[in-house]
Amino acid sequence: MRVLLLGSGGFLGRYVAEHLLADPAVQLTALGRGDDADVRFDLSNGSPGALTRFLNAVHPGVVINCAGATRGGARELTRHNTVAVATVCESLRRSGCGARLVQIGCSSEYGPSQPGSSTAEDAVPRPGGPYGVSKLAATELVLGSGLDAVVLRVFSPVGPGTPAGSPLGRLAEAMRRAMQSGESELKLSGLGVQRDFVDVRDVARAVHAASLSAAQGVVNIGSGRAVRLREAASVLARVAGFGGALHEIDSPPGRGGPPYLPAAAAHVPAPAHPHGAAHGHATAHGHAPAHPQVAGEHGGGPAGAGGACRAATYPYPDGCGSWQQADVRTARDRLGWRSRIPLEESLADIWMEAACRI
Repeated sequence: MRVLLLGSGGFLGRYVAEHLLADPAVQLTALGRGDDADVRFDLSNGSPGALTRFLNAVHPGVVINCAGATRGGARELTRHNTVAVATVCESLRRSGCGARLVQIGCSSEYGPSQPGSSTAEDAVPRPGGPYGVSKLAATELVLGSGLDAVVLRVFSPVGPGTPAGSPLGRLAEAMRRAMQSGESELKLSGLGVQRDFVDVRDVARAVHAASLSAAQGVVNIGSGRAVRLREAASVLARVAGFGGALHEIDSPPGRGGPPYLPAAAAHVPAPAHPHGAAHGHATAHGHAPAHPQVAGEHGGGPAGAGGACRAATYPYPDGCGSWQQADVRTARDRLGWRSRIPLEESLADIWMEAACRI
């Protein structure tokens, strides 16, 4: 099977490439903006005609699009996430290769959901920000293209290589700094948000499965279990060996985003299970993301005679409110896929990368 991978240099794309290269039946060609791509091509600026000529030359059986932007204003996000996908769809229509398209979408397309609910593919999308809007527009282009295509709506991808700008990436960095400087406390806010975390290596397996399947339309890719960021922080502290206290604080004045817990200097105990209280879930790449840009640290400095304390905020500005959890039955039934890697393992891998910087 000849596969053309777009966006091989991104968080998701790197693992998709690695997974496909392990399959001896796959002949992989990577197209992207970076030097590590087999062919240099910028989807946001390239013409459909140029991409069509390349498709006719390579003649792939599957095109996987992991390319896109997770940060920037509405114009930039539209160019990288929507216009680029329009270029891919038009090129495939013009080309005679008849390739199947696997498009990477994200849970930000859905927007806020009711706490305790699982979001299925037939939910009416109501994205709460420009990132989700740009990704939803891309999905609509794919679904209306008439191509043999499937859109994988990835929830919150985590694991090794998690972008430093994502909530869990920033949390690991703040913990690393606290341990390096010998601080005894870490103050955090926004920990009441609950997301469906899925390991990036499981996402890569889902992409491979979608490439081989006949599934069309939208398919959710997640763990099917929502986890509080508070509980993820506790697990991360445990795997990191951080012996200090985690304290929750109010969000800083004037910041938008999801609701925050009231200020309370309550110690957060480590949950007995790595997934925490999980009944109740985005991508960089873009996914809440881990997909969108995340606010940085605030405060820091002495916290009295008892020892140093670092204050940081970790909002989820993905437009999805306080809760997201995927209904993953379609992935199970149509792709034969389900997540395998537990959140604790994903967090341990995130910490191993952060610890290397100590």
